[in-house]
Amino acid sequence: MTVVNFGENYFAADVMPETLRKSSLADKNFNLERSLKVGDRLGGHILSGHIDGIGKILAIKPEGNALLIEISAENHLLRQIAPKGSVALDGISLTVVDAGEKSFTISMIPHTLEVTNFKNKRIGSFVNIETDILAKYIERLTNFKERKTITEEFLLENGFI
Repeated sequence: MTVVNFGENYFAADVMPETLRKSSLADKNFNLERSLKVGDRLGGHILSGHIDGIGKILAIKPEGNALLIEISAENHLLRQIAPKGSVALDGISLTVVDAGEKSFTISMIPHTLEVTNFKNKRIGSFVNIETDILAKYIERLTNFKERKTITEEFLLENGFI
């Protein structure tokens, strides 16, 4: 979103219908972070800030000093989520612990839990999901209707090898 007006204790942003369809923004409980400026140090995963869909918290289990959180998601999202890959939940950049056919899990450390809206999440809560940008392009490339198979020649022609 783009801030269109702000003051000392508030800001306003225009929200398009697509954002409301794909997100839980109507809950009015979300995390805000400034965008990365070109040339700044990248200290996490590459995210665009675009929400791809909504997931639901299925389980929250303590694991050492962290919480293991299981999230259900639609199939089109799960195809873009891989173990040890990246995912954003409510704008929080996280590493995927495991990914299955109906859900995936992340592990959240105490600091992240404390400084984000996840401290208010419970089993059954909804979360906004942004999948990894590279996974989106790979899926699009490999599933494009005009091309049935990926060949070595295709990869070479398109600069992948």
